[in-house]
Amino acid sequence: MSGSDDSETRTIAFGMVNSFSLMSEVAAIDTLRVANRLLAKPAYEWRLLSLNGDPVRASNGLTIESDGPFDLAESATIFFVCAGLVPLPDGLPGYHAALQRIARAGVQLGGLSTGTFLLASAGLMDGYRCTVHWENRPSFMEMFPGLHCTSKVYEIDRDRYTTSGGAASVDLMLQIVTMHHGHELATAIANQLQHDRIRPADEEQRLGSQTFMHPLPDKLRRSIEMMASHVEAPLATATIAYRIGLSARQLERLFQRYLQVSPARYYMRLRLERARDLLLHTSVPVLDVAVATGFTSSSYFSHCYRQAFAQTPSMTRRIAIQSGERTEGGRTVSGR
Repeated sequence: MSGSDDSETRTIAFGMVNSFSLMSEVAAIDTLRVANRLLAKPAYEWRLLSLNGDPVRASNGLTIESDGPFDLAESATIFFVCAGLVPLPDGLPGYHAALQRIARAGVQLGGLSTGTFLLASAGLMDGYRCTVHWENRPSFMEMFPGLHCTSKVYEIDRDRYTTSGGAASVDLMLQIVTMHHGHELATAIANQLQHDRIRPADEEQRLGSQTFMHPLPDKLRRSIEMMASHVEAPLATATIAYRIGLSARQLERLFQRYLQVSPARYYMRLRLERARDLLLHTSVPVLDVAVATGFTSSSYFSHCYRQAFAQTPSMTRRIAIQSGERTEGGRTVSGR
């Protein structure tokens, strides 16, 4: 495969955290495996590491053996932190110390899925643009308000690489391969993986249960984006329509035609999904969650939430505590 005469073998290390997303990690590794196959040489090698070299249990219940402790990453080209259901694990000081040593060694750093949380909590994302999975973005912004967290599928900012998880790992690794070996190889890898296209860095994530927005008319996409950026202080349908150059009735027809729902109902669902994300992944009080998602009455918030999810906000918060998915004060609140 043409595109580069680079004979260097680059080591990509993956740091597994308890309940990490195995799909995010495997998607990244298999992209490198196919690169080696098409180049007919070991352009990449990879190591699976854990903090102390112990086996790690993934979010799907599989236990994965480690090649050694995080410290082995000090000789890697890039070190990716792989997390998932529990963005901030127990034993944070040990993780922070290891990550800071790796950074001081000059290793480039990355986060797969919610791995960005751990890098941010160690102070290693200050001044960098980053991204996380859409489900965790509200809690990330709540915990790290000074960081620039986008809603892109992945972000590359100098020596930091972050993804939103899942298949986005393939897109990020294809971009890295492109930087090392050229676009031709990256395209060939995508074809081998049945990856229909290489998503660019400026592509937005799918937001929750929203329909994929690429096939939607431009004005409908813009109205949805406007709703997503005005959750705390919701806009009137007429205001949204005016800003995108439509009448309220025309906007109503667009939503009904393509999404089979009114703008008001779509907007309400978007706000309630944001509220659920905050309840599941942060320790923000329920009343503050209501205010942050545009509800001025806690009773009305509870009523709407129960209608949407068949449980009260307080029930969702209890579930989060019991499952260990909520973070508080930089530490995981675990029910296990």
